[in-house]
Amino acid sequence: MDSLHSTMNRHVKGKHLSFEERVIIQLRLKDGCSLRAIARELNCSPSTISYEVKRGTVKLYHGKVKRYKATQGHDVYQAHRKNCGRKSDFLKKINLFTMSTNISLKTVGRLMFAVIVPLLLANSLAAMLSAPKLFIITLIRAY
Repeated sequence: MDSLHSTMNRHVKGKHLSFEERVIIQLRLKDGCSLRAIARELNCSPSTISYEVKRGTVKLYHGKVKRYKATQGHDVYQAHRKNCGRKSDFLKKINLFTMSTNISLKTVGRLMFAVIVPLLLANSLAAMLSAPKLFIITLIRAY
């Protein structure tokens, strides 16, 4: 594939495959080209092509025939991209809290509900009645 005659951008090593490159892989496999020949054409590693073919291979005709499909490969790639990246610390802290106290998340939610709702009610009641803060404290202790 000569860059002067191609309308597609050349693949840069270290970058992800585009959907157009996956379509080229599908067409070349259908034509009977080897993985190394496809890798030379796309200017990437043969292992990249091998991994992509494994990722995008589907079974057709009740599992009798295996074929590479560019759409399937791209869909799997997109699904993997959703799960990549740094995970939130908040989820780790919640899991450590529930493991250390042997409390389920449902119980934690109930406890939060039992604490937050009375505080909100007390504050709104105090605002409506313009009551002193002592009334709020006694209302909370009585609950």
